[in-house]
Amino acid sequence: MSGVFGRVFGKSKEQSQATALASLDKLNETLEMLEKKENLLVKKANLEVEKAKNFTKAKNKRAAIQCLKRKRLYEQQIEQLGNFQLRIHDQMIMLEAAKATTETVDALRTGASAMKAMHKSTNIDDVDKTMDEINDNMENMRQIQDLLSAPMGAAADFDEDELEAELADLEGEELEAELLAPTTTAPSTAPVRVRVPTAQQSTRPSGQSSKAEDDELAALQAEMAM
Repeated sequence: MSGVFGRVFGKSKEQSQATALASLDKLNETLEMLEKKENLLVKKANLEVEKAKNFTKAKNKRAAIQCLKRKRLYEQQIEQLGNFQLRIHDQMIMLEAAKATTETVDALRTGASAMKAMHKSTNIDDVDKTMDEINDNMENMRQIQDLLSAPMGAAADFDEDELEAELADLEGEELEAELLAPTTTAPSTAPVRVRVPTAQQSTRPSGQSSKAEDDELAALQAEMAM
C-alpha cells in the first residue's frame, strides 16, 4: 500500500503544488489567447457580412458571394476555437480536482501520522495506572473527610436514638400546650364616634346669633313695661 502511495504521490507537497499552479497558469494563458483569436474572427466574419450587403446593393453578386464564403470560413475557425476552449476548460477542471485530491490525501496522511505519534506516547497500561491512582486518591480523601466529620469527646458518647426520642417528647408537649390554650378574645373598648350629618349642623355666624338674642330680650322687656 505504501508503494502505491509512493508511486502516485512520489513528489513532495511543495513540488506538487508548484507543478499544479504552473499548469493552471499555462492553461489560463492559452485560454485567453484562444478567446482573443475568437473575438478577432467574429469581427472579421461580421465585416464580411457588411461587405456582402454593400456588394449586393451595388449589384456585384460575385463579390458578395466571395464575402459570404470567407464569412463561413471564419465561422468554421470560430467553431474550432470553441472546441479548443472547451477542452482546455475540461483539462483545468480535472487538474483542479487532482490538486484537491492530492491536498486531501496529504492532509489525511498528516493526521494519521499525528494520531500514530499520539498513540505511541500514550500507553493503555499508563492510562490504567493513572486511573487507579486517581481512584485511590479519591478514596483516601473520602476517608479523611469521614474522620474529620466524626464526633469527638463527650459528643461521641451521645445516643442518637435517645436524642430523637427526647425531641419527639418535646414536640408532643408543645402540641398539647397549643391545643389547651384559650381561644376567647377580649371585647373591643374603643369609643364609637358618631358622625353628625352636615345638614343638621348650624351654619349661622356667631355674631348674628348674639344680635338676635339681644333683640329678643329688648322686645320682652318692652312688653313687660307696658
